[in-house]
Amino acid sequence: MSAPVFAPADYLDLKQTDHAALFYGVNQAWEILPALAQYLKDHLVAANFGEIIGDPIIGDEVYIGRDTVIEPGAYIKGPAWIGENCQIRHGAYLRENVVIGSGSVIGNSCEIKNSFLCNGCQVPHFNYVGDSILGARVHLAAGVIVSNLKLNGDAISVRSGEETVATGLRKFGALIGDEAEVGCNAVLNPGSILGRRSLIYPGVVWRGILPANSIAKAVGVVHPRHG
Repeated sequence: MSAPVFAPADYLDLKQTDHAALFYGVNQAWEILPALAQYLKDHLVAANFGEIIGDPIIGDEVYIGRDTVIEPGAYIKGPAWIGENCQIRHGAYLRENVVIGSGSVIGNSCEIKNSFLCNGCQVPHFNYVGDSILGARVHLAAGVIVSNLKLNGDAISVRSGEETVATGLRKFGALIGDEAEVGCNAVLNPGSILGRRSLIYPGVVWRGILPANSIAKAVGVVHPRHG
């Protein structure tokens, strides 16, 4: 039996990013994560077409799209590619190898590292997102943590039913499908997979795969999502 496939197109509308080429030929969606650094090295040309308020810290390898606002106190280390009409708010910390889709919000005390966000993502309050992929219009409520490293440091696997899929990655947070929502203070354990339009209740510590159009009220308690 062949291993389960977590193809990018099953989770992401690749029309909702200017960087769809990164996913060409990719079998498992998380394969782009170790490729982000080289992609940015090859394609990023530093420029600022946005509005800089006050004196945020912005590294040399940063692209800022039109009408994006960078507020005082933000720290964009880079390499980072930030789309149009984004808000990078006070206290946001964008570390190395980050792609932020147009229309996204990265808010106060949020840290993003080696991650890919499609258009319209909301990461607005006290969030950590490490080594992860967020689809279009994903919303992480206040305090959501996307953990990317197992306590023992082992490589991360994704379990699907009776099958285990090795990612080959020591650091991998989550693959979150378009329009998924994660409630306040929830934690996504390394290797979490959330289907499109799925919903995780506040305070849930999630591990594993949540199907599309489902609600997780607790680990192992999954309901269809209506409306």
